[in-house]
Amino acid sequence: MNKLIVSISISLMIARLKQTLVAAIGVTFSITMFIALLSFMAGLNDLLDNLILNRTPHVRLYNEILPSKNQPVDIAKGTGSAYNFIRSIKPKNQPIEIRNSAAVIRALESDPRVLGVAPKTTVPVFYNVGMISLTGVVSGIDVDAETRLFTFSDYVVEGRPTDLKTVPNSIVLGIGAAEKMIAKIGDVVQVTNSTGQQFPLKVVGIFQSGIQDVDKVQSYASISTTQKLMGKSASYITDIQVKLHNLETAPKLAKEWSALFDVDAIDIQTANSQFETGSSVRTLISYAVGITLLIVAGFGIYNILNMMIYEKMDSIAILKATGFSGSDVNKVFIYIALSIGIFGGTLGLLCGLGGTYFISQIPFSTASLPTVKTYPVNYNPIFYVIGGVFSIVTTYLAGYFPSKKASKIDPVEIIRGK
Repeated sequence: MNKLIVSISISLMIARLKQTLVAAIGVTFSITMFIALLSFMAGLNDLLDNLILNRTPHVRLYNEILPSKNQPVDIAKGTGSAYNFIRSIKPKNQPIEIRNSAAVIRALESDPRVLGVAPKTTVPVFYNVGMISLTGVVSGIDVDAETRLFTFSDYVVEGRPTDLKTVPNSIVLGIGAAEKMIAKIGDVVQVTNSTGQQFPLKVVGIFQSGIQDVDKVQSYASISTTQKLMGKSASYITDIQVKLHNLETAPKLAKEWSALFDVDAIDIQTANSQFETGSSVRTLISYAVGITLLIVAGFGIYNILNMMIYEKMDSIAILKATGFSGSDVNKVFIYIALSIGIFGGTLGLLCGLGGTYFISQIPFSTASLPTVKTYPVNYNPIFYVIGGVFSIVTTYLAGYFPSKKASKIDPVEIIRGK
């Protein structure tokens, strides 16, 4: 690097210090907003994704009640070439429990692709409030597995989820159901199963998922308690929830296990396809807005350097008249542009980090998200790499075109005009 050219670049920047600072501030502001916007939007996406991922199994095994695919008329002799139209087909008579569930769970737990398995039993009930019956669902869970794989304890806003294991015939009510029944921890609520039998259950906790319609009906108990509610044996399991080491393999494994264990299976991508689309669109919008800010800053630098060249025509003519080549003049203005980009970009990265931290400290409390206390942010290093690289590339291009124009100036015409 030619020290004389660097010295000339510094002199030109100092001579137009105000414009240089304006250009640098433009880059700083753009990078700051780029970092803060992407960090906040990525944090928001992570929050929304976790609301689904934390509470949804990667693969769910269950038995779905469906009409039989093979109707008697279809397999009757003499009707092979005919078209049969059948209406009001009734579901086939089969239990919703998973057959031989213990063996299925053991096979899944021994699979190296599986992170963990959580059995579950779903029981439709009525909550009895005096003469009024409220529709509800009690999910029987393995508390340890549910807490480890699905962060169940994070959503228990009152009481202790482990009491489901130690307190016989206990229940964790959804906050909406608890408010309707005016039930508190320690109270006993009456529930009625599908056969009309009533059971008293002691409230040991209050659950809040953040989805109001769910919290009005959903409650949790131990698997053994729900098996008593249904009058079933200890092997009665209606769902097997599977968490995988690699989420992307869920669709493939769902098909594999459905055929292997003769059950229905659904993967998380199929169950939440519309949610993934929303996350992708939000991320795309964030990048589009952030990059637009950087491009606008680049145009600002381009205009400032253009004006600087116009005002410094005589200086450029003198440089070329005293032996400086067009490439030397080109380097002078590129150095100016890069200096603005590096200084403004570095300051913007620091301000962006500070702005992101400030956002993460702003209190954010809502009944729909009980586990969130402040606004979510994501300190992903890739945002800072993109911001830094883009600031240099943008300012280089903003300086290249004016510098190319300056390098072609004919000093004789400038001096003659003066």
